[in-house]
Amino acid sequence: MPALLLVTTLDVVSAAVALTLQLLLIPFLGIPFRTLLRRTAPVLIAAPLAAATVVLYGRESGTVYAEFLLVRISDGSLELALATLLRILAIGIPAIALFARPDATRLGDALGQNLRLPSRFVLGGVAALRLLTVLRDDARLLERARRARGIGDRGRVRRALGLVFALLVLSIRRGSALAIGMEARGVGAPGPRTWTRPSPWRASDTAVVAVGIAISTVAVVAAVLTGEFTSVIG
Repeated sequence: MPALLLVTTLDVVSAAVALTLQLLLIPFLGIPFRTLLRRTAPVLIAAPLAAATVVLYGRESGTVYAEFLLVRISDGSLELALATLLRILAIGIPAIALFARPDATRLGDALGQNLRLPSRFVLGGVAALRLLTVLRDDARLLERARRARGIGDRGRVRRALGLVFALLVLSIRRGSALAIGMEARGVGAPGPRTWTRPSPWRASDTAVVAVGIAISTVAVVAAVLTGEFTSVIG
């Protein structure tokens, strides 16, 4: 719910309020801080870079502090950059925290039985999530095998590019084999599908949805009351 709000708004207050409330709730997920920091590192790096781009080429308004060719740093670009930074963090960090330790099977059961998503899409997503751990194991084995053959001692960049290419080829082969196996087992067959494990809607699910709605509501109300609410729709 907060992510849907942040996609449709573009102001500092709503993003800041949503991010603050989400950060206060993340400790209740029971994820170690080092694990969370390591997994959110791409977002923590990408958010400032995106904000820096907006600072240089964003909307011009108010006082212009610097100008060179297409680069104009003004009050408008600085405000927009801050809003962009907060929005990326508010969307990325909670999403990574919620899926830090996903149970692919339970997630697929919930999506198929509670949200009524197409079984072909759900089972494909479950298979992809389960293969992530396999991909990590493949990366370790490939790196050790390349070092054993004496081709893993070159420059770090060349070694990384070679490893990525090998993983890409291996992933394509494994994905093709998996697709054939799933089709042979009737994954794409028409008609209703049965599920081995029931996935009832629990009180905890209702509480999570209620918390998401509350965060969105508080963020919007705060932005409206401060006069900073800006919607990208319309």
